[in-house]
This record gives sequence, C-alpha cells and structure tokens, in this order.
Amino acid sequence: MPHYINFNGTLVPEDAAILTADSRAFRYGDGLFETMLWRDGDVRFLDLHVERLKESMEMLHFDDFDKFDAYFIRTKIEELLRKNNMVGQQARIRLIVYRDGGGLYGPDSNKPGYVLQADRKPETLRDKKTGLIVDVYEEYRKPFSALAKIKSNNALIYVMAGLYRKKHAFDEVMVLNQAGNLCEGLTSNIFVFYDKVLYTPALSEGCVAGVMRRVVMDMAQEQGIEVVEAEIKPEIMKVADEIFCTNAVEGIQWVMGYKHKRYFNKISRIFQERLQSWTYEIEE
Repeated sequence: MPHYINFNGTLVPEDAAILTADSRAFRYGDGLFETMLWRDGDVRFLDLHVERLKESMEMLHFDDFDKFDAYFIRTKIEELLRKNNMVGQQARIRLIVYRDGGGLYGPDSNKPGYVLQADRKPETLRDKKTGLIVDVYEEYRKPFSALAKIKSNNALIYVMAGLYRKKHAFDEVMVLNQAGNLCEGLTSNIFVFYDKVLYTPALSEGCVAGVMRRVVMDMAQEQGIEVVEAEIKPEIMKVADEIFCTNAVEGIQWVMGYKHKRYFNKISRIFQERLQSWTYEIEE
C-alpha cells in the first residue's frame, strides 16, 4: 500500500511526480518549511509553529500567509494521517511551503504552494541514557542575515555539515557563524550551561528561531535559571558543565561528549521532565 503526501490539497502517493523543471522550489529553493511533532492527537506547540511560519512567509513576501492557521494545518494533518493509517501514532510532520508559478529570480507570482508529509516516529530513549557525541563543523560557516532565523529550503551549509557528521559518525555537529562563534547544531538549537548560567546563541548570531529553543527559554525562566542570549565562542565547550540540543521533533537531547570532554545532564533532565507537561497558548 503506497504512503501518501498532501500536495496542494490533493492526497497523492509519495513517489508521484509533483514538481516540474520550472518549479521555483527546485530551481531556487524558493520556500521554507516547518518540522513538527504529532503526538497525543495534536501537533506539539502548534501555535508557535504557526506564528513562526506566518512571520517567515511575510518576510519572504508570500501572499495568503494567513491561510496557514492552526485549524488549516491540523485539519490537513489529520486527513493525511487517516489516509496513511497512522491515527493514534506518533508522527514527524514536515510542511514545505514554496512560491508557486514560474519566473527567473523575479517570480511571476507570490502565491504559495505546499507539500505536507507525515512519517512514523518511534520512541527513542537513547539520548536520555547515553547522550550525544558531537563535534564542531568548521569547513564552511553560516553567514549573518535577517533571513538566517527562517527554516529555509536553501540548505547547502546544512548539507555540507551533514556530510561531515556522517563521515565521522557523530550524533550532531555544531555549525559556526561567519564570526567563528557557535551558531546552532545541524538539526537543532544549542544551549550551554556554565557557572550556573544557561547560554544560547542570540538570533543575531544567525541561528534559526527554533520553537523548542523558545520553549526551553520559557521553562528556564519558570525554574529561576538565568538565560543569556549571547555571542558564544566554541572554546566554551571545553569547560562547560552541560550542553544540550533542542528541536521540535526530538525535544531536548543532552550532549555526553565533545572530544575528550564529558558533560553532566542535570539541567537538561529537569527540562526533559518539565517538557512532558508544558503547555501554553499564544496571546492574541
């Protein structure tokens, strides 16, 4: 039985040919995406994903970005899960939004198209038991830009970092920005706990404005833990007490080791446990 995706409102087999050679998504990477966790009958922190998606689409001058509200996204996901016999299961959801139509660098239209994918996500306890082994990727660096916080379909820096991670069998690698500071992980935002203060790269350092990054900062405030958004030199990894990575699908993953350095996981465990019951809504 084929696995289905949603292509602009139509459910089609995932191996169907849906893009032409003139597609702006294919030609220019002209679009963005959200990666979400479907769990217990809903998307975890859906309001935060919607807020970020709309803000990003507006920055990129898409039309009709208000169409992608919580009701629309939730309804389309539920439809896709039913079609794939995944109701009641935990799933990794990926929503790709791209600029439809033709044109060269200057588009003919700003109308959005979309592709929605849902894949089963098995529970994994590996990171809770043993943590991640990480390294710093140094071959290419991520440039500063107001667009850097968007989850863009332009992903060459991440592809190159992914090749490095795969070649050396690391669980995660840290990407540097053009100033040589810690920016983010390949698939995550990063937090460093040192001398009783929790540090994370500021958005001005070029990192993605991660949903789980925001949640962790809110949880830290509740716990009375000082959070500083800062320029962070990679040398701090040699002396840090704890390091952990965050993203919307995997949640909070603690780092066990970097080179010969080993870390604790006391603070990250507090956040992992608090995350299980953490909820809030965006104020209108």
